[in-house]
Amino acid sequence: MLNISAHLLKQNTLWLLAGLLFAVPCHAEESVVSSESPLSLHGFGTLGLARSSSDTAEYVRDLSQPRGLTKGWSGKIDSVLGAQANLKLGSQTEGVIQIVSRYRYDGSFKPEVSWAFLSHEFSPDVQARLGRLGTEFYMLSDSRLIGYSNPTVRPPPDFFVPLIFSYFDGADVSAGTSLGSGIIRAKLFYGHSPETTAFSEPVTWNLDGSRLMGGHIDYSLGPWQFRAGHAEARFSSHELPLNALVAPLLAPVFAPFPPPDITTLVPELTTIDKTSKFNSIGAVYDKGPLRVQAMYGRIRHESSSYEDSRSAFVIGSYRFSEFTPYVGYSKVKSTPKSITTPLPPELAAVANGLLTIPHMDQHTVTLGTRWDFHRNMAMKVQLDAVRGAQDSVFPFRGPAVQWGGRMNVMSVTVDFAF
Repeated sequence: MLNISAHLLKQNTLWLLAGLLFAVPCHAEESVVSSESPLSLHGFGTLGLARSSSDTAEYVRDLSQPRGLTKGWSGKIDSVLGAQANLKLGSQTEGVIQIVSRYRYDGSFKPEVSWAFLSHEFSPDVQARLGRLGTEFYMLSDSRLIGYSNPTVRPPPDFFVPLIFSYFDGADVSAGTSLGSGIIRAKLFYGHSPETTAFSEPVTWNLDGSRLMGGHIDYSLGPWQFRAGHAEARFSSHELPLNALVAPLLAPVFAPFPPPDITTLVPELTTIDKTSKFNSIGAVYDKGPLRVQAMYGRIRHESSSYEDSRSAFVIGSYRFSEFTPYVGYSKVKSTPKSITTPLPPELAAVANGLLTIPHMDQHTVTLGTRWDFHRNMAMKVQLDAVRGAQDSVFPFRGPAVQWGGRMNVMSVTVDFAF
């Protein structure tokens, strides 16, 4: 029997049904409001069901989600509803606001403002935006919630699972020019995160105030698009809540006194004022019915609470009329870190136990097909075969992750955009 999330039924079903009703008569390039009006309204959404072959390791899209899939069918990790309004304030100035309902760090589908910015074109080649903006740490990452624009059910978690930042408050500026037979464009961004993310249910991690900065360079040439990007996150004064995991283990050691913060005992584990760096390169080939996208990324963390990692994926799809079968492969591997602070055996065991939590060493083979059965609407059926080391536990959720190195995930979604 289908066990659809109660949160999804209570908080999202009416929105999804309304979106579907609006989507049917509209063209993707059209808005609900007349093109002559300065105001245009758009929307997108995904109604998804998925299940995995494991009850002891819960599969998630990314680590902002507190719980994931098990053997029962669930609609929580992929179902999304978004609404967007664009208001022309002049020939070169526009205001944009986007509200999204998705499975959040607190286990709800409470709508959140993901975009709210003013943009201004100083010239056809130079644009600046100010306000709340979507993060672009990786190529295509700003549209990863819009299922209709992506060939697969979800972006490969092996690549995107560590990306806990979805938006930031700040500014960006972009400029482009012709180069040879193509167009080169560069963007720089700077701001601070207003978000909170999941840590270990029900504990959350407050990212508010964390500084985000970076940029990328794009080059478009015919059917090809290339990108090289760099981004940095410097975490604010809100410490990663490791004590939620280790306080019960430290209590007997320091009894009858309350145990100190683990980051006081092991400074390498602190995240306050520590930086994580995200470097990536990517390419997309899109011509006729054939589309191929590939990316490679590397993450380096100053804090020993996270392992440095390397990841990559490639996805190929080919359209036959209204059907588009696709195949993908993704892989992630992280490098273990060590503690240099001298510790007594009891504390060393606790600290070394924490170091095993963020380990990743696995790959995924993805097979699926997309059916564009109606204008602006598509159905996808997808199978993901996840294989890896038994100690690759970081990409999953659950109270005691044990997965044996093998997991299969089945997904069915309906996407729409208007």
